[in-house]
Amino acid sequence: MASADVVFLPEAPAHYPEIEDINAEAFGPGRFAKAAYKIREGGPHERALSFVALHKGRVIASVRLSRIIAGEGSGLLLGPLAVRPAYKNQGIGRKLLRIALQAAREVGAGVVVLVGDEPYYGPFGFKPVPSGQLAMPRPVDPGRLLAAELKKGALAELQGMVMHEAMSRRGPAIPLASPPPMEKLLKQVG
Repeated sequence: MASADVVFLPEAPAHYPEIEDINAEAFGPGRFAKAAYKIREGGPHERALSFVALHKGRVIASVRLSRIIAGEGSGLLLGPLAVRPAYKNQGIGRKLLRIALQAAREVGAGVVVLVGDEPYYGPFGFKPVPSGQLAMPRPVDPGRLLAAELKKGALAELQGMVMHEAMSRRGPAIPLASPPPMEKLLKQVG
């Protein structure tokens, strides 16, 4: 398969069944017990900041971003990022990650948090969150709690328990601008 055969698009409701299949295939039933899943249960993901990769019209990978808060800070939670096994190690997940991060920058988000492996996510600007700064609703290996700061000082504002923004009484924390057209995002990430 040539990389030109893969099309990257914003997520649409029609993609949901295939995205759920990909996540089930990638993470199995254990995904429901994870801390990040517990946060995502608190409210909807940002569809305008969530993307899919298609090959011959079939969803082969996806990434989602959800609004989070912790203390006085706000940001986005990345995940799940999943690629069908037959399409792994071809750069598709990395490209989806670059698209999602660029979209987050474009709409004015200050920080993106995730639970993942630093060797994979480090080259994209993710670093371990300082020990004790954030708490997750379920146990997480502290070395796997990573953040990419998109605006200087945004990570420091996140303190304490991480939760979906919809679970907060303070209302929308991130005044997000409209994301740019997909063509612009693809041009920016290469």
